[in-house]
Amino acid sequence: MGASRSSGTTDELGPDEDSGSGPPGGPVRPDVPVSGEGFPGSGPDGSELLAALLDGMDAALCAFDAGGRVTHWNREAERILGWSAQEAVGRKGFAGWAARRADADEVQTRLMSAMGAPGRQVHEFALLRKDGGRVLVRTQSAGVRGADGQPAGVYCAFSEVHAQIDLERAIALSEALLEDVSWGVVLVDVDLRPTVVNAYASRALGGGRTTLLGRPLGELVVQGVEELEAALHHVLAEGAPSAPAELWVTLRTAEGERRRCWRSGFLRLASPLTEEPVPLGVGWLFRDVTAAKLAEQEADRLRFRTSQLHRAARTASECEDPMEAATSLLDFALAGFADHVLVDLMAGERLVRTAATPSDAPGPCLLVAGGSIPARYAPGHPALQSVERTGTVRTSAAAGGSGPAWAAERRWPRDAAHALCAVLRSRGRTLGVLTFLRAANRAAFERQDTAYAETVAARVAGAVDLALVTKGA
Repeated sequence: MGASRSSGTTDELGPDEDSGSGPPGGPVRPDVPVSGEGFPGSGPDGSELLAALLDGMDAALCAFDAGGRVTHWNREAERILGWSAQEAVGRKGFAGWAARRADADEVQTRLMSAMGAPGRQVHEFALLRKDGGRVLVRTQSAGVRGADGQPAGVYCAFSEVHAQIDLERAIALSEALLEDVSWGVVLVDVDLRPTVVNAYASRALGGGRTTLLGRPLGELVVQGVEELEAALHHVLAEGAPSAPAELWVTLRTAEGERRRCWRSGFLRLASPLTEEPVPLGVGWLFRDVTAAKLAEQEADRLRFRTSQLHRAARTASECEDPMEAATSLLDFALAGFADHVLVDLMAGERLVRTAATPSDAPGPCLLVAGGSIPARYAPGHPALQSVERTGTVRTSAAAGGSGPAWAAERRWPRDAAHALCAVLRSRGRTLGVLTFLRAANRAAFERQDTAYAETVAARVAGAVDLALVTKGA
């Protein structure tokens, strides 16, 4: 938007004041004070300040004295209509130059009516550009009173209607985004502290719309805050990314910690009032897609496990030795599921270790060299519980201790932190127990893992049963 230029008066205007062919009544003398005592800037004192203020305005501005003559005309008005301050100041009204004669009286009457009315008045007029084109403007006019309290004139700020509508649309959009829409909107400053939070975002972050303001993100996000802040820093430095990003975070709430996935988009906010863009912060828009991502992950996991079981069945069918078929099944089952597997078979009332993966490094499931050895499990051991219940038992170090001591006490590899014991049954008999183990850097076994482990156990039990029958024969 342009700047302003204020004015002066002219000598007495001649009869051609509405001719539109240049400044009426001879050249304008901007150094002579405007008539109309008490009108802003009418005296010599402060006229330079007034001109500077008008020069810095982003809106077009003109002013009229009590007689309806133009006293001020800034550069933004010149940009919109093409008439300079020298050509505009001193004219009476807009007739014949900035408005068609047929419209000029109505325009002048409506503008000057603000002189005696309280508050501001808003109007829309079609004005004339110097090149003859017409432009629709929206005006806000208000009266000006002199030192004696009497009406001294009118000032009028105006802008092109389409520019005003664009501004109103932008304001309406920002207000709509900050209402209760179906995605979160957070505005953060350059220090990465929230300054505005809409209702969706406040619910997602677990706080009120005002209590979240100004707080570091690290107070709200337990895990994943580094990735979020890195994304915000990148936007401040380089601009918005070309595609949305999916961020996994763990939130601290009154009910405990919650793991969420947010599909996020970012916008760099810069001030439009400076020559060089000055960053004001980042607009962060996001939606919670946790349910969809978990369903997608579960579908991928199910497809992978089904593929592994299919491959395992084909491989096992080629094995002459049933126990070799059992260990081959377990090698396929371990991929992506667990770090270790143990096979303990019933020998009378005891469990004996029959096959296992290496305890100190990843490797295939192999039969115990030299034959089975007793599994020295203490009473209440998860494997014994699985046999007693004829079902599946899940446990983790967090429930009964921590570190290598927890695993050593249960006769498991030292890096074990999570266990799942599935009973081996065939033809109505309990043949033993299958134990899957995960290290501490992996998640605990969940309910959906139980179904997979039981499917593997059923296939392994069939192979073990065949091995026992064959051995007995």
